[in-house]
Amino acid sequence: MSCGDDFLDRKPLGQSTTGDLSEGGLQAEVYGVYSKLRTQAGVSNWTKHWFQSIRSDDAMKGSTANDAAEMGTIMDNYQYSKVKAEANDNWSGHYNIIYDCNSIIKKSENFTDNGSLINKAEAQAVRGFLYFELRRDYGEIPLVLNPIISPQDVIKAKSTIAEVDAQIKADLVAAASVLPATWSGQEGRATSGMAKSYLAKLELYQGNWSQSLIYAEEVINSGIYSLNPDYDKLFFDGADNGKESVWEIQFARLGGVNYSNNYWESQGVRGAGTWDLGWGFNVPTTNLVNAYEPNDKRKAATILQEGTSDGFGNILPTGLAQPNWNKKAYTLPSRRTLEGENKNHWTNIKVLRYADVLLIAAEAALQSGNVAKATTYLNMIRTRAGLGNVSATLAAIKQERRVEFGMEGERFYDLVRWGDAVSVLGTLGYQDKHKHYPIPQSAIDQSGGVLVQNPNY
Repeated sequence: MSCGDDFLDRKPLGQSTTGDLSEGGLQAEVYGVYSKLRTQAGVSNWTKHWFQSIRSDDAMKGSTANDAAEMGTIMDNYQYSKVKAEANDNWSGHYNIIYDCNSIIKKSENFTDNGSLINKAEAQAVRGFLYFELRRDYGEIPLVLNPIISPQDVIKAKSTIAEVDAQIKADLVAAASVLPATWSGQEGRATSGMAKSYLAKLELYQGNWSQSLIYAEEVINSGIYSLNPDYDKLFFDGADNGKESVWEIQFARLGGVNYSNNYWESQGVRGAGTWDLGWGFNVPTTNLVNAYEPNDKRKAATILQEGTSDGFGNILPTGLAQPNWNKKAYTLPSRRTLEGENKNHWTNIKVLRYADVLLIAAEAALQSGNVAKATTYLNMIRTRAGLGNVSATLAAIKQERRVEFGMEGERFYDLVRWGDAVSVLGTLGYQDKHKHYPIPQSAIDQSGGVLVQNPNY
């Protein structure tokens, strides 16, 4: 754990709002896990949008034609690579933090104090989240639950998706029963609401509609979360850790030092002077531009188009490398001036928003036969977007998920779980095998044949 880092790497200030929680004996190691969520390649750096966003029909490589052209072919055209560095990062980045969680969970056997039990629950919640992401990307994966003492300890055969899901659920259920509902002055730490939200999402992916709805409504009925009334302000740093936030990876720029990575910088507008905001990757497609209904407030908050205003009196120049840019990676000009830095290194990554919980509840309710309840949750999202009410249908929910989470990394996985990926993405080169990425060749080689490659690779 490095010195001089932000609050998740130091002794945090404040206490949980649920009571007087003493610090546990594993506190420092837990803070190290949160630090790695921010710094570990593959989890929250630019690899995240290559895997989670660019593979969908809503986003494409962007930048200039030649910049990272190979990665564009790999992800935009589904020419997956088993050896590309980003593929290795996605796999090893997730597992490296899982190994740290395993160590905390094992060491917790030696502690009985309440603070250490909460530390263990935090590790379980983070491990559940990481395995959920790996499950979406690779399908069958090895379940490594033991501490890593020697290189041989990481070698495991793949588990079935059902077995992986069972472990994710076990971790999240255990975490939800122990974690506090909120933290005061320690935002970014896992909560019971975060664990229950991922349980709701996992059950949705499994098609367990009634159980998904139960978990989602526990979060909804907690009274802790609410939609930010201003969607257009949701992705600026002023909304970080707000009422809509279920979980965020914490970024900060303190005293001119960046405690972040290239996640936002890699998506900033690629221009010159005041428009030199980043590398220009992960840009909206024309398909996404055309997906919004008239008067949907989310369009201007998601897509920054050339020749139009940024909302602060500045016109985006024409003739840049791309005509459309990810507005959710944009920053307030005043904040850039304050920081003396054009590239965004201070806005948190909003990993899970309350809007997702509402749309999970809407879909689960609809699939359970409760159209009225589904309609209520669906229209909460539409009202915030400035749109009129509609009756819930699966098509309506699919549309709302697309435009609500444009450029946020949900679309590809939604298409896969709905069974729509072949029909929607097929013209781009997608085949059914592409729902899961191949396991990195380095991991297979390290296993000595114990780890078997995904089918058709």
